[in-house]
Amino acid sequence: MTYIEELCAAACGAAQKLAYSDAETKNKMLESIASAIEKNADEILRANKIDVENCPADKAAFLDRLTLDEKRIAAMAEGVRAVARIDDPVGKITAEWYTGKGLKITKVRAPIGVAAVIYEARPNVTADAAALCLKSGNACVLRGGKEAINTNKIIYGIMKNALAGNNFEDGALQFIDKTDRSYAAELLKMSDYVDVVIPRGGEALKRFVLDNAKIPVIASAGGICHVYVEKTADLKMASDIIFNAKTSRPSVCNAAETLLVDADIAEKFLPSCLARLSGAGVEIRGDEATVKLFPKAVRAVDYDTEYEALILAVKVVKDCAEAIEHINRHNTKHSDAVVTNSDFVKEIFAKSVDAAAVYINASTRFTDGFEFGFGAEMAISTQKLHARGPIGLEALTSEKYVIYGEGHIR
Repeated sequence: MTYIEELCAAACGAAQKLAYSDAETKNKMLESIASAIEKNADEILRANKIDVENCPADKAAFLDRLTLDEKRIAAMAEGVRAVARIDDPVGKITAEWYTGKGLKITKVRAPIGVAAVIYEARPNVTADAAALCLKSGNACVLRGGKEAINTNKIIYGIMKNALAGNNFEDGALQFIDKTDRSYAAELLKMSDYVDVVIPRGGEALKRFVLDNAKIPVIASAGGICHVYVEKTADLKMASDIIFNAKTSRPSVCNAAETLLVDADIAEKFLPSCLARLSGAGVEIRGDEATVKLFPKAVRAVDYDTEYEALILAVKVVKDCAEAIEHINRHNTKHSDAVVTNSDFVKEIFAKSVDAAAVYINASTRFTDGFEFGFGAEMAISTQKLHARGPIGLEALTSEKYVIYGEGHIR
Protein backbone atom coordinates (compact mmCIF):
# COMPACT_ATOMS: atom_id res chain seq x y z
CA MET A 1 0.00 0.00 0.00
CA THR A 2 1.08 3.57 -0.63
CA TYR A 3 1.21 6.18 2.12
CA ILE A 4 -2.15 7.62 1.01
CA GLU A 5 -3.77 4.19 0.71
CA GLU A 6 -2.73 3.32 4.26
CA LEU A 7 -4.25 6.49 5.67
CA CYS A 8 -7.49 6.06 3.76
CA ALA A 9 -7.80 2.37 4.61
CA ALA A 10 -7.29 3.14 8.30
CA ALA A 11 -9.97 5.84 8.14
CA CYS A 12 -12.36 3.44 6.41
CA GLY A 13 -11.90 0.82 9.13
CA ALA A 14 -12.43 3.39 11.87
CA ALA A 15 -15.54 4.76 10.17
CA GLN A 16 -17.28 1.40 10.50
CA LYS A 17 -16.76 1.50 14.29
CA LEU A 18 -17.62 5.19 14.62
CA ALA A 19 -20.90 4.73 12.75
CA TYR A 20 -22.52 3.00 15.72
CA SER A 21 -21.03 5.22 18.47
CA ASP A 22 -23.69 6.99 20.50
CA ALA A 23 -23.97 10.76 20.92
CA GLU A 24 -22.56 10.69 24.46
CA THR A 25 -19.39 8.94 23.34
CA LYS A 26 -18.87 11.30 20.42
CA ASN A 27 -19.43 14.35 22.63
CA LYS A 28 -16.81 13.06 25.06
CA MET A 29 -14.43 12.69 22.13
CA LEU A 30 -15.00 16.33 21.20
CA GLU A 31 -14.56 17.55 24.77
CA SER A 32 -11.22 15.75 24.98
CA ILE A 33 -10.14 17.53 21.78
CA ALA A 34 -11.33 20.96 22.94
CA SER A 35 -9.56 20.64 26.29
CA ALA A 36 -6.34 19.49 24.62
CA ILE A 37 -6.38 22.45 22.22
CA GLU A 38 -6.72 24.86 25.16
CA LYS A 39 -3.99 23.16 27.19
CA ASN A 40 -1.56 23.20 24.27
CA ALA A 41 -2.23 26.73 23.01
CA ASP A 42 1.40 27.79 23.44
CA GLU A 43 2.61 24.88 21.30
CA ILE A 44 0.10 25.80 18.58
CA LEU A 45 1.19 29.45 18.66
CA ARG A 46 4.88 28.51 18.31
CA ALA A 47 4.14 26.41 15.23
CA ASN A 48 1.90 29.10 13.80
CA LYS A 49 4.63 31.71 14.20
CA ILE A 50 6.87 29.61 11.95
CA ASP A 51 4.16 29.39 9.27
CA VAL A 52 3.48 33.14 9.42
CA GLU A 53 7.19 33.92 9.09
CA ASN A 54 7.48 31.52 6.14
CA CYS A 55 4.43 32.90 4.33
CA PRO A 56 5.56 33.97 0.83
CA ALA A 57 5.14 37.60 -0.13
CA ASP A 58 2.75 36.66 -2.94
CA LYS A 59 0.49 34.91 -0.39
CA ALA A 60 -0.10 38.01 1.71
CA ALA A 61 -3.87 37.64 1.36
CA PHE A 62 -3.58 34.36 3.31
CA LEU A 63 -2.01 35.99 6.36
CA ASP A 64 -5.23 36.93 8.11
CA ARG A 65 -6.62 33.42 7.64
CA LEU A 66 -3.33 31.82 8.60
CA THR A 67 -2.51 33.81 11.74
CA LEU A 68 -3.61 32.49 15.12
CA ASP A 69 -3.60 34.21 18.50
CA GLU A 70 -4.90 33.23 21.93
CA LYS A 71 -8.38 34.52 21.10
CA ARG A 72 -8.60 32.50 17.88
CA ILE A 73 -7.35 29.35 19.59
CA ALA A 74 -9.97 29.81 22.32
CA ALA A 75 -12.58 30.24 19.57
CA MET A 76 -11.30 27.05 17.93
CA ALA A 77 -11.85 25.08 21.14
CA GLU A 78 -15.26 26.68 21.64
CA GLY A 79 -16.20 25.75 18.08
CA VAL A 80 -15.50 22.09 18.90
CA ARG A 81 -17.63 22.33 22.03
CA ALA A 82 -20.39 24.07 20.09
CA VAL A 83 -20.55 21.09 17.73
CA ALA A 84 -20.81 18.79 20.74
CA ARG A 85 -23.83 20.74 22.02
CA ILE A 86 -25.79 20.30 18.80
CA ASP A 87 -28.20 17.38 18.52
CA ASP A 88 -26.70 14.33 16.87
CA PRO A 89 -28.37 13.85 13.48
CA VAL A 90 -27.28 10.20 13.17
CA GLY A 91 -30.15 7.78 13.69
CA LYS A 92 -32.88 10.38 13.38
CA ILE A 93 -35.96 9.08 11.57
CA THR A 94 -36.93 11.63 8.93
CA ALA A 95 -39.98 9.74 7.64
CA GLU A 96 -41.86 6.51 8.26
CA TRP A 97 -44.88 4.76 6.81
CA TYR A 98 -46.51 1.37 6.31
CA THR A 99 -47.02 -0.25 2.96
CA GLY A 100 -50.23 -1.98 1.99
CA LYS A 101 -48.57 -5.31 2.77
CA GLY A 102 -47.69 -4.30 6.31
CA LEU A 103 -44.01 -3.45 5.94
CA LYS A 104 -42.84 -0.54 8.08
CA ILE A 105 -40.47 1.66 6.07
CA THR A 106 -38.30 4.28 7.80
CA LYS A 107 -35.84 6.82 6.43
CA VAL A 108 -32.95 7.22 8.85
CA ARG A 109 -30.02 9.63 8.90
CA ALA A 110 -26.69 7.83 8.66
CA PRO A 111 -23.01 8.82 8.36
CA ILE A 112 -21.58 9.19 4.88
CA GLY A 113 -18.49 7.19 5.86
CA VAL A 114 -15.09 8.74 5.14
CA ALA A 115 -14.74 12.40 4.18
CA ALA A 116 -11.58 13.80 2.65
CA VAL A 117 -11.17 17.50 3.38
CA ILE A 118 -8.69 19.50 1.30
CA TYR A 119 -8.19 23.06 2.48
CA GLU A 120 -5.89 26.03 2.24
CA ALA A 121 -4.33 28.37 4.82
CA ARG A 122 -6.94 28.08 7.60
CA PRO A 123 -5.56 26.14 10.59
CA ASN A 124 -8.93 26.31 12.36
CA VAL A 125 -10.37 24.03 9.65
CA THR A 126 -8.25 21.19 11.06
CA ALA A 127 -10.23 21.29 14.30
CA ASP A 128 -13.58 22.25 12.73
CA ALA A 129 -13.46 19.42 10.19
CA ALA A 130 -12.46 16.86 12.81
CA ALA A 131 -15.27 17.91 15.15
CA LEU A 132 -17.93 17.89 12.47
CA CYS A 133 -16.85 14.54 11.05
CA LEU A 134 -16.62 12.80 14.41
CA LYS A 135 -19.97 14.11 15.64
CA SER A 136 -21.70 13.05 12.41
CA GLY A 137 -20.14 9.59 12.67
CA ASN A 138 -17.66 10.03 9.82
CA ALA A 139 -13.95 9.40 9.71
CA CYS A 140 -11.92 12.10 7.97
CA VAL A 141 -8.69 12.43 6.03
CA LEU A 142 -7.34 15.96 6.33
CA ARG A 143 -5.05 17.62 3.82
CA GLY A 144 -4.22 21.24 4.64
CA GLY A 145 -2.27 23.75 2.58
CA LYS A 146 1.50 23.98 2.72
CA GLU A 147 1.32 27.54 4.11
CA ALA A 148 -0.08 26.19 7.41
CA ILE A 149 1.68 22.81 7.51
CA ASN A 150 3.42 23.31 10.87
CA THR A 151 0.29 24.60 12.60
CA ASN A 152 -1.90 21.90 11.11
CA LYS A 153 0.49 19.10 12.12
CA ILE A 154 0.56 20.32 15.70
CA ILE A 155 -3.23 20.69 15.95
CA TYR A 156 -3.72 17.25 14.41
CA GLY A 157 -1.20 15.66 16.76
CA ILE A 158 -2.88 17.26 19.76
CA MET A 159 -6.30 15.94 18.69
CA LYS A 160 -4.98 12.46 17.87
CA ASN A 161 -3.21 12.18 21.23
CA ALA A 162 -6.29 13.41 23.08
CA LEU A 163 -8.44 10.68 21.54
CA ALA A 164 -5.87 7.93 22.08
CA GLY A 165 -5.17 9.08 25.64
CA ASN A 166 -8.85 8.76 26.52
CA ASN A 167 -9.29 5.36 24.84
CA PHE A 168 -11.38 6.71 21.97
CA GLU A 169 -11.23 5.61 18.34
CA ASP A 170 -8.31 7.74 17.11
CA GLY A 171 -8.10 6.07 13.69
CA ALA A 172 -11.06 8.16 12.57
CA LEU A 173 -8.69 11.13 12.23
CA GLN A 174 -6.02 10.96 9.53
CA PHE A 175 -3.75 13.74 8.31
CA ILE A 176 -1.57 13.97 5.20
CA ASP A 177 1.66 15.66 6.27
CA LYS A 178 3.09 15.78 2.73
CA THR A 179 2.67 19.12 0.98
CA ASP A 180 3.38 18.03 -2.59
CA ARG A 181 0.22 18.31 -4.69
CA SER A 182 0.71 14.78 -6.04
CA TYR A 183 -0.45 13.43 -2.66
CA ALA A 184 -3.68 15.41 -2.93
CA ALA A 185 -4.15 14.10 -6.47
CA GLU A 186 -3.70 10.52 -5.24
CA LEU A 187 -6.18 11.12 -2.42
CA LEU A 188 -8.79 12.14 -4.97
CA LYS A 189 -8.52 8.67 -6.55
CA MET A 190 -9.19 6.71 -3.33
CA SER A 191 -12.76 5.77 -4.21
CA ASP A 192 -12.39 2.35 -2.55
CA TYR A 193 -12.03 4.01 0.85
CA VAL A 194 -13.27 7.62 0.67
CA ASP A 195 -16.94 8.47 0.17
CA VAL A 196 -16.85 12.23 -0.37
CA VAL A 197 -14.27 14.97 -0.81
CA ILE A 198 -14.83 18.55 0.33
CA PRO A 199 -12.49 21.30 -0.91
CA ARG A 200 -12.31 24.48 1.15
CA GLY A 201 -10.49 27.30 -0.55
CA GLY A 202 -10.46 29.41 -3.67
CA GLU A 203 -11.59 28.76 -7.21
CA ALA A 204 -8.26 27.17 -8.19
CA LEU A 205 -8.53 24.53 -5.46
CA LYS A 206 -12.14 23.82 -6.38
CA ARG A 207 -11.19 23.35 -10.04
CA PHE A 208 -8.24 21.09 -9.15
CA VAL A 209 -10.50 18.85 -7.08
CA LEU A 210 -13.30 18.70 -9.65
CA ASP A 211 -10.85 17.95 -12.46
CA ASN A 212 -9.09 15.11 -10.61
CA ALA A 213 -11.61 13.51 -8.27
CA LYS A 214 -12.91 9.97 -8.79
CA ILE A 215 -15.01 10.51 -5.64
CA PRO A 216 -18.21 12.56 -5.22
CA VAL A 217 -17.43 16.21 -4.42
CA ILE A 218 -19.29 18.75 -2.32
CA ALA A 219 -17.86 21.82 -4.00
CA SER A 220 -17.22 25.09 -2.29
CA ALA A 221 -15.55 28.05 -3.89
CA GLY A 222 -14.52 31.61 -3.32
CA GLY A 223 -17.03 34.36 -2.89
CA ILE A 224 -17.75 37.13 -5.35
CA CYS A 225 -20.51 38.53 -3.16
CA HIS A 226 -22.76 41.48 -3.98
CA VAL A 227 -24.70 44.12 -2.08
CA TYR A 228 -27.46 45.77 -4.10
CA VAL A 229 -28.97 49.03 -2.81
CA GLU A 230 -32.44 49.40 -4.28
CA LYS A 231 -34.09 52.81 -4.66
CA THR A 232 -36.45 52.39 -1.66
CA ALA A 233 -33.64 51.45 0.74
CA ASP A 234 -32.91 53.14 4.05
CA LEU A 235 -29.64 54.76 2.99
CA LYS A 236 -28.04 54.75 6.44
CA MET A 237 -28.80 51.05 6.74
CA ALA A 238 -27.38 50.50 3.27
CA SER A 239 -24.18 52.36 4.14
CA ASP A 240 -23.73 50.36 7.34
CA ILE A 241 -24.33 47.05 5.58
CA ILE A 242 -21.86 47.61 2.74
CA PHE A 243 -19.28 49.02 5.17
CA ASN A 244 -19.53 45.90 7.31
CA ALA A 245 -19.63 43.52 4.34
CA LYS A 246 -16.48 45.03 2.84
CA THR A 247 -14.30 46.13 5.76
CA SER A 248 -14.96 43.86 8.77
CA ARG A 249 -12.75 41.08 7.35
CA PRO A 250 -12.01 41.62 3.66
CA SER A 251 -9.94 38.43 3.17
CA VAL A 252 -12.80 35.99 3.78
CA CYS A 253 -15.17 34.48 1.22
CA ASN A 254 -18.33 36.14 2.58
CA ALA A 255 -16.95 39.68 2.23
CA ALA A 256 -18.63 41.83 -0.42
CA GLU A 257 -16.69 42.45 -3.64
CA THR A 258 -19.28 44.43 -5.61
CA LEU A 259 -21.74 47.21 -4.75
CA LEU A 260 -24.71 47.81 -7.05
CA VAL A 261 -26.81 50.96 -6.67
CA ASP A 262 -30.03 52.05 -8.36
CA ALA A 263 -29.54 55.05 -10.64
CA ASP A 264 -32.46 56.86 -8.96
CA ILE A 265 -30.54 57.16 -5.66
CA ALA A 266 -26.93 57.02 -6.86
CA GLU A 267 -26.35 60.78 -6.66
CA LYS A 268 -27.74 60.96 -3.14
CA PHE A 269 -26.14 57.79 -1.82
CA LEU A 270 -22.79 57.09 -3.47
CA PRO A 271 -20.66 60.16 -2.60
CA SER A 272 -21.09 59.81 1.17
CA CYS A 273 -21.08 56.01 1.18
CA LEU A 274 -17.92 55.76 -0.93
CA ALA A 275 -16.20 58.50 1.05
CA ARG A 276 -16.79 56.47 4.21
CA LEU A 277 -15.37 53.35 2.59
CA SER A 278 -12.44 55.24 1.12
CA GLY A 279 -11.70 56.72 4.53
CA ALA A 280 -11.36 53.16 5.85
CA GLY A 281 -8.76 52.39 3.19
CA VAL A 282 -11.01 50.83 0.56
CA GLU A 283 -9.96 51.36 -3.06
CA ILE A 284 -13.05 52.14 -5.14
CA ARG A 285 -13.15 50.80 -8.69
CA GLY A 286 -16.22 52.02 -10.51
CA ASP A 287 -18.04 52.33 -13.79
CA GLU A 288 -18.36 55.67 -15.56
CA ALA A 289 -21.39 56.76 -13.53
CA THR A 290 -19.60 55.99 -10.28
CA VAL A 291 -16.48 57.94 -11.22
CA LYS A 292 -18.60 60.99 -12.08
CA LEU A 293 -20.17 60.92 -8.62
CA PHE A 294 -16.97 59.98 -6.78
CA PRO A 295 -13.89 61.23 -8.68
CA LYS A 296 -11.47 59.35 -6.38
CA ALA A 297 -12.74 56.10 -7.86
CA VAL A 298 -10.54 54.22 -10.31
CA ARG A 299 -12.09 53.73 -13.76
CA ALA A 300 -10.87 50.15 -14.04
CA VAL A 301 -13.49 47.77 -12.83
CA ASP A 302 -13.51 43.98 -12.90
CA TYR A 303 -16.67 42.25 -11.78
CA ASP A 304 -15.21 38.73 -11.92
CA THR A 305 -12.39 39.00 -9.40
CA GLU A 306 -12.49 38.00 -5.75
CA TYR A 307 -10.15 40.66 -4.40
CA GLU A 308 -9.86 39.36 -0.82
CA ALA A 309 -8.65 42.86 0.02
CA LEU A 310 -9.87 46.40 0.62
CA ILE A 311 -10.99 46.83 -2.99
CA LEU A 312 -14.62 47.29 -4.03
CA ALA A 313 -16.16 47.21 -7.50
CA VAL A 314 -19.11 49.60 -7.90
CA LYS A 315 -21.76 49.78 -10.61
CA VAL A 316 -24.84 51.96 -11.08
CA VAL A 317 -27.78 49.93 -12.39
CA LYS A 318 -31.11 50.93 -13.88
CA ASP A 319 -33.33 48.80 -11.65
CA CYS A 320 -33.78 45.55 -9.77
CA ALA A 321 -33.97 43.47 -12.94
CA GLU A 322 -30.57 44.72 -14.12
CA ALA A 323 -29.08 44.15 -10.66
CA ILE A 324 -30.30 40.54 -10.53
CA GLU A 325 -29.09 39.89 -14.06
CA HIS A 326 -25.64 41.29 -13.17
CA ILE A 327 -25.42 39.25 -9.95
CA ASN A 328 -26.37 35.98 -11.61
CA ARG A 329 -23.83 36.59 -14.38
CA HIS A 330 -20.89 37.47 -12.12
CA ASN A 331 -21.42 35.84 -8.71
CA THR A 332 -19.92 32.56 -7.49
CA LYS A 333 -23.29 31.45 -6.07
CA HIS A 334 -22.09 32.16 -2.54
CA SER A 335 -23.83 35.12 -0.83
CA ASP A 336 -25.64 38.17 -2.19
CA ALA A 337 -27.65 40.88 -0.42
CA VAL A 338 -30.30 43.48 -1.20
CA VAL A 339 -31.12 46.54 0.87
CA THR A 340 -34.71 47.60 0.24
CA ASN A 341 -38.02 48.62 1.81
CA SER A 342 -40.04 47.13 -1.03
CA ASP A 343 -41.81 43.84 -0.27
CA PHE A 344 -41.97 43.11 -3.99
CA VAL A 345 -38.19 43.56 -4.39
CA LYS A 346 -37.53 41.39 -1.32
CA GLU A 347 -39.60 38.58 -2.83
CA ILE A 348 -38.28 38.81 -6.38
CA PHE A 349 -34.65 39.09 -5.20
CA ALA A 350 -34.99 36.08 -2.88
CA LYS A 351 -36.55 33.98 -5.64
CA SER A 352 -34.36 35.08 -8.54
CA VAL A 353 -30.82 35.39 -7.21
CA ASP A 354 -28.90 32.15 -7.68
CA ALA A 355 -26.83 31.91 -4.49
CA ALA A 356 -26.47 29.62 -1.51
CA ALA A 357 -27.34 32.50 0.83
CA VAL A 358 -29.57 35.44 -0.09
CA TYR A 359 -29.78 38.33 2.38
CA ILE A 360 -32.56 40.87 2.78
CA ASN A 361 -31.36 43.96 4.64
CA ALA A 362 -28.36 42.21 6.21
CA SER A 363 -24.63 41.88 5.59
CA THR A 364 -23.21 38.97 3.60
CA ARG A 365 -20.74 38.43 6.44
CA PHE A 366 -23.22 36.17 8.24
CA THR A 367 -22.68 33.23 5.87
CA ASP A 368 -20.84 31.18 8.41
CA GLY A 369 -21.53 27.89 10.16
CA PHE A 370 -21.15 29.36 13.64
CA GLU A 371 -23.45 32.30 12.85
CA PHE A 372 -26.05 29.91 11.39
CA GLY A 373 -26.08 27.91 14.61
CA PHE A 374 -24.17 24.92 13.21
CA GLY A 375 -21.33 25.22 15.76
CA ALA A 376 -18.80 25.18 12.94
CA GLU A 377 -18.75 24.50 9.23
CA MET A 378 -16.82 22.27 6.89
CA ALA A 379 -17.10 24.80 4.05
CA ILE A 380 -19.69 26.86 2.19
CA SER A 381 -21.16 24.67 -0.53
CA THR A 382 -21.88 26.64 -3.70
CA GLN A 383 -23.37 23.69 -5.55
CA LYS A 384 -27.00 22.58 -5.49
CA LEU A 385 -27.02 18.83 -4.94
CA HIS A 386 -26.98 17.23 -1.49
CA ALA A 387 -25.81 20.29 0.44
CA ARG A 388 -25.87 24.03 -0.16
CA GLY A 389 -24.55 26.84 2.04
CA PRO A 390 -22.64 26.23 5.29
CA ILE A 391 -21.91 22.50 5.62
CA GLY A 392 -22.83 21.48 9.14
CA LEU A 393 -23.62 18.17 10.81
CA GLU A 394 -26.77 17.29 8.88
CA ALA A 395 -25.07 17.95 5.54
CA LEU A 396 -22.44 15.37 6.52
CA THR A 397 -25.06 12.64 6.77
CA SER A 398 -27.05 10.75 4.19
CA GLU A 399 -30.27 8.81 4.50
CA LYS A 400 -30.90 5.12 4.29
CA TYR A 401 -34.06 3.06 4.42
CA VAL A 402 -34.59 0.64 7.30
CA ILE A 403 -37.53 -1.70 6.65
CA TYR A 404 -39.24 -3.75 9.35
CA GLY A 405 -41.19 -6.88 8.51
CA GLU A 406 -42.64 -9.94 10.24
CA GLY A 407 -41.48 -12.67 7.94
CA HIS A 408 -42.63 -10.79 4.81
CA ILE A 409 -41.62 -12.37 1.50
CA ARG A 410 -42.32 -11.30 -2.08
